[in-house]
Amino acid sequence: MVQGPFKLSASLNSRPGIIDYISVLKPKETSLLVFIGACAALFAASSIDTGFPAGDFALTIIALTLGSAGANGLTNYLDRDVDAKMKRTCTRVLASKKIHPPQKALPLIILFMAGGLALAWLLSPVCFAIGLAGILASGIWRKTISCTFLGIIAGSAPVLIGWYAITGQPAVDILPVLSFCLIAAWTPIHVWTLMMANRSDYEGAGLHYFPLTWEDKDVIKILAVLSLVLSIVALMIYFFSGKLHWLYLCVSSILSLVMIYANVRLLFAPSSQNAWSVYRLSAFPYLGIIFLVMVIDSWFL
Repeated sequence: MVQGPFKLSASLNSRPGIIDYISVLKPKETSLLVFIGACAALFAASSIDTGFPAGDFALTIIALTLGSAGANGLTNYLDRDVDAKMKRTCTRVLASKKIHPPQKALPLIILFMAGGLALAWLLSPVCFAIGLAGILASGIWRKTISCTFLGIIAGSAPVLIGWYAITGQPAVDILPVLSFCLIAAWTPIHVWTLMMANRSDYEGAGLHYFPLTWEDKDVIKILAVLSLVLSIVALMIYFFSGKLHWLYLCVSSILSLVMIYANVRLLFAPSSQNAWSVYRLSAFPYLGIIFLVMVIDSWFL
């Protein structure tokens, strides 16, 4: 199999197009962040007596799209050298030098981040502060032990922005707090299983930080506990919301049981394949559906 030099030569001989620049913004990852942020906004709007705030909701979606895409573009830019060393990521346009020099992508990234923050400011100073915290968390201490925990801040920012953009309440509320806790328990499961499934790839790129510094069996024990915590938080959202019904309770319980089962299976049968299965399950099938069913339940039941 022909590796790097041929791929690099092919990349340099082809000019980047619009699709290449869009891919820098990680549209798949961005779409999940925008989706859960939009769901949080709709969930918040379900309790407003003054009618659906269509203008604020539209502004929120645009702000989340720009800000999330910009933050993902920033991580793509900062990780480009490490990505080039990994089989899973070496074909990304910055890592493969399809866009070269990589600084060509910076104006687009900065434009999206600035646009997202500007619109967040129009929504409220609270939304701006949350968005700024999310972008900063996305950009500092990349590929270190802090990355997962900063990812909690970055991952929860769209949900919190969605909530406060609609409610306009700067005060701490139990539901956004629980949503943050849900993301906090979910993020390590999502990130660490990806790293475990591709351990040799990460280590081959010279990355040696937690959880790669631990044996898989020890990390999996933490993941099993986190899957229980995730289930408890999802259940607490039902009891503390005061506006969710049987649909959310049933669906979230089923999803939580599936997540616990997947992590317990990984505990007793540790393998890259089972770790990858948990990673795939944790993205839309779990997090996306949890937020989607919040909206359906609160609006239509």
